[in-house]
Amino acid sequence: MRLATAIVLAAAAAAAQAQHQPYAGQQQRDLKALSADEVKQYLEGAGLGYARPAELNHYPGPSHVLELAEQLALSREQRSEIQRLGDSHHAEARSIGAQLVRAEHNLEMLFRRGKIVETELAEALRTAAVLQGEYRMSHLETHRRVRAMLTDEQVARYDALRGYAAHSDTAHHRRN
Repeated sequence: MRLATAIVLAAAAAAAQAQHQPYAGQQQRDLKALSADEVKQYLEGAGLGYARPAELNHYPGPSHVLELAEQLALSREQRSEIQRLGDSHHAEARSIGAQLVRAEHNLEMLFRRGKIVETELAEALRTAAVLQGEYRMSHLETHRRVRAMLTDEQVARYDALRGYAAHSDTAHHRRN
């Protein structure tokens, strides 16, 4: 009984400490706002979940469509168009991602400097926010454009292969 009580008290103390120290250890990061993995993903143009509204509403992305090309019975023309779009998007996302990482670095530098002027902070934050919006737009627009290259049947098959079909409403497929 005493052992169980001690375990419960130790767990409660650890939980309380974690609650009051959610950023402990992150002060050692080079860039406080982003983890090393997030920086890497932005620089690689990765999705980071930004296109989830498209993906889960019948607007597939180019990478996964190309991975499933055989199962989706993509035509040679579809593969070529989707590959071109994906390559173009990837280059754009990497460029915007690099700009966003630089913007977060600039924001970080304002705080490291120790004297923050409100107008500088506002401008640095606006820049980072605009770039984050552009990054997300690039991903969402690419999904929108891929959808226009596929048939309704291919999208329904894609959703099934990706595990979305159980809750899928194929009546909402749109070609735009």
